[in-house]
Amino acid sequence: MEPTASPLTQAITVEYASSSDDVTIYQGIVNGDWCIGAVPNGGFSLSLLLKACIQYQASTKHPDPINVTAHYLQAVQVAPFEVRVRTIKNGRGFSNVLADLMQKGTVRITAHSVFGVLEPLPDAPGPHLTLKAPSPYARRHPLHLHPSEAIPEPLRHTWRFHTLSRWAPDPMYKEQNAPGRPQRTDSQTIGGGGVKWAAWFELTNESEVINTPSLCFLADIFQKAPVLLPESEKVGLGTSWFPTMVLNIEFKFPIPKTSADHSTRTVGIYSSTHFMNDPQGRTNPYIEVWTAPCNIGEGQANKNWRETQFCLATSTQMALTVPMEVNQRQASRL
Repeated sequence: MEPTASPLTQAITVEYASSSDDVTIYQGIVNGDWCIGAVPNGGFSLSLLLKACIQYQASTKHPDPINVTAHYLQAVQVAPFEVRVRTIKNGRGFSNVLADLMQKGTVRITAHSVFGVLEPLPDAPGPHLTLKAPSPYARRHPLHLHPSEAIPEPLRHTWRFHTLSRWAPDPMYKEQNAPGRPQRTDSQTIGGGGVKWAAWFELTNESEVINTPSLCFLADIFQKAPVLLPESEKVGLGTSWFPTMVLNIEFKFPIPKTSADHSTRTVGIYSSTHFMNDPQGRTNPYIEVWTAPCNIGEGQANKNWRETQFCLATSTQMALTVPMEVNQRQASRL
């Protein structure tokens, strides 16, 4: 009998190991259920590092991650790991933390995080400036369809977590990416170009509860630009892997407490990509992760459902486009 797959919130696990001088060490084992091919999803790997940082900051005056920028130096493996965390600055409003995720004595991911307090503090000095509904300048939820109207589609089988999650892509953005649509760039336009995509993404295990570390994974789950391009723009592209080289995530609003207006295990994901360049088909996706009013196929749409939703995080990254064989070769190194 095959072992039961691990829900995301259980797979993101680290434990305190030791402290020496100014470095605190956490450890764990990378779970293979959250891989793409042979390599753990980049956002999932970052979630392990960030969880260690959150534990490190838990008893300080700055417990919440505000921003994290990670550089991926080598592919993470399904194997034991440790995260080495240290503080480089404790300020009045923010703390700066450095962390390295290491395996077999090699740094695989290095990250700089800014910690603070994400909840609004009424007595904090300075102006309290927040753009959110009902302000007409606030960004609204970018998905066109309510989750109750969305139609799920299967995830790629190279995503090992395809049995633990599902998504329902927004058909309106698919139409916008079609050749000849208005955002296409030509000699008569200014700007334009690129591709957009959005979907509802659901963690299907009913025990799942989205938390801050899991937002790292969710910020790295989207349809990559080379896949969305028409055939005329991707001549010669075969089955590909899109490894992350640099990933920046900014945490926007706190995850809502349990309420009738927000699902605990479904989010809305929006992405846009405007460039693809040498070397190795670099892309520059921008991603937003939003709350969802309910799970896919549940609930009922009302006129103002977008007004009660929040953007949990935004991210940008530099990713490559390489043959899937590059990913598969990583398995031989385990």
